Amino acid sequence: MFKKILIANRGEIACRVAATARRLGVKTVAVYSEADARARHVQACDEAVLIGGPAPKDSYLQWQRIIEAAKATGAEAIHPGYGFLSENEDFAQACAAAGLVFIGPPASAIQAMGLKAESKRLMEQAGVPLVPGYHGADQDPVLLKKEADRIGYPVLIKASAGGGGKGMRAVHAAEEFDAALASCKREAINSFGDDAVLIERYVQRPRHIEIQVFGDSHGQCVYLFERDCSVQRRHQKVLEEAPAPGMSEARRREMGEAAVAAALAVGYVGAGTVEFIAEQDGRFYFMEMNTRLQVEHPVTEAITGQDLVEWQLRVAAGEPLPLKQHELRMHGHAIEARICAENPEAGFLPATGRLDVARWPAHVKFQRGDIRIDSGVDEGDEISPFYDSMVAKLIVWGETREQALARLDASLRDTHIVGLQTNVAFLRRCAATASFAGADLDTALIEREKAVLFGQPGLPLRVAAAAVVAHTLAEEAQTVGSDPWSRRDGWRLFGASARRFDLAEGEAHHEVLLSRHHQGGMALTVGGESIAFAVRSTGTEQHELLLGEGLGLQRVTVKTYKRGEQVAVFADAGSALLTEVDVIAHAGEGQGEGGRLTAPMPGKLVAFLAQPGDAVTKGQPLAVMEAMKMEHTITAPRDGVVAELLFAVGDQVGDGAELLKLKTAE
Repeated sequence: MFKKILIANRGEIACRVAATARRLGVKTVAVYSEADARARHVQACDEAVLIGGPAPKDSYLQWQRIIEAAKATGAEAIHPGYGFLSENEDFAQACAAAGLVFIGPPASAIQAMGLKAESKRLMEQAGVPLVPGYHGADQDPVLLKKEADRIGYPVLIKASAGGGGKGMRAVHAAEEFDAALASCKREAINSFGDDAVLIERYVQRPRHIEIQVFGDSHGQCVYLFERDCSVQRRHQKVLEEAPAPGMSEARRREMGEAAVAAALAVGYVGAGTVEFIAEQDGRFYFMEMNTRLQVEHPVTEAITGQDLVEWQLRVAAGEPLPLKQHELRMHGHAIEARICAENPEAGFLPATGRLDVARWPAHVKFQRGDIRIDSGVDEGDEISPFYDSMVAKLIVWGETREQALARLDASLRDTHIVGLQTNVAFLRRCAATASFAGADLDTALIEREKAVLFGQPGLPLRVAAAAVVAHTLAEEAQTVGSDPWSRRDGWRLFGASARRFDLAEGEAHHEVLLSRHHQGGMALTVGGESIAFAVRSTGTEQHELLLGEGLGLQRVTVKTYKRGEQVAVFADAGSALLTEVDVIAHAGEGQGEGGRLTAPMPGKLVAFLAQPGDAVTKGQPLAVMEAMKMEHTITAPRDGVVAELLFAVGDQVGDGAELLKLKTAE
């Protein structure tokens, strides 16, 4: 076993690798960018080396500096994690040339599987089923469109060097092809430095099923069963589970053996994942091979009882695989939810900001357990625009899928994040849909269930308002003295009292009246309705609300977190974010200027699709931004004429920055 390794990554996966290395007695070296000087992965390792600026191209993609850091610190091997350099054959070769072990497959295997078109040809020779498509080297747009017409719509355009959903477009009609191809190529060249694409038949209602494979340097290769990763948004995974619901033993063996054949065809060593598109009737086709550890590897660990990072280290050190195929067993069911900083209601735009609050259910970290949370950030950390938007991975295990689903729902309910937008509430709704709960899975599940996934109300106003009032009363109870003159609870020597709260939720404004009766009781008036109100608070964050009386009594337990004027409320039925407005402090503030074309998030401006003087119509694409490795198109909010471009292509722009000016057509 190695004595010291360098982890050429950041965030959650760097912490994950460090945890297993520590358990095995292996020393670790972290590398970090200027933006990550205080990051958790730096603290998780024994040593740390600064390698460059915040942007990945200036730090985590600088493999020469990483190799220098490994040699300078005496590391024997480099673990690339996933993303960044994990599937870069030049980096793998450079490690070998420097006398360092690359904890991953041989460079030749990365190269063979890295280009989708080449890998398809290899798989065809190995007898692995393929979906009909065009994988040729001729990239003439006219030929590509002709091939798409031949295959028949809908088709899928995919970057040949791509992965992670980037450089991928579904095209449903011939007239959409040219624009989709241009967008796909642009995103591919920005993400991978290669705009070559392949075209495949777009399988209807496909399931995305992947097989975990592992090979060693002694010629052995096994599969550690499958994961279903069908629930996706923008071709990126949202929920993953193992085993795949409805998978028969015969089909599992057939897919596993096909995956092993794929790995053996390229002399694979280490952890890899062979991804398949599966029809609803069970037919499956090779899609691609990820020559690295996957984000969702914990669900496989949960059902097999194996530590896949430990397997990686042992295999890279020259040891044989810990188990043979007939020795591998599955037990129970596991589901992983990717908690991301993003806004599902705005097309999953990535979000940035500070994790003012990050509270989790009881859990283990980076090891198997009923509830596991792998994260590379802590409460108080920043989610920056430079890296992936994932905050944490929540992994649950149960004896059955039903038990795992129940644990997932309870765990998401008890996950409280304040300070930036996340997809936690969306994930909870997604897991509760009839399709997911009933295992009616395909990659269009989110689109199919959009009626119950988007535009859903949060907590009822009366519960959210009562929670804000309870929080305020609890805060005030902790700050007042014992004499009656300093009390702030509305106490009067004689008679009743009333107090007004001005609350805002989004664009809506609400006046809430708290009344105290001379007998000591309280009532809330919300939306014109008066409700009997009582509260039992534990500190300032936990409150038991009693709303109504008699048979109509509603008892609700809530958690509240206040930051500035904002109060975040979490309950079993959902969450809400309200602003407790100080009317006097905001007196005189006017409405902000509207109608501007602004950046929806921090990022890089990659293209303007209109120039000054151009007449544009509402909904027309005007600019393209790149943030957190994904492209986002900004469209015209109304008809008009482009008056001025305020940035240059390639500029970094801040959240809310005005990109261009649009004037009314004369």
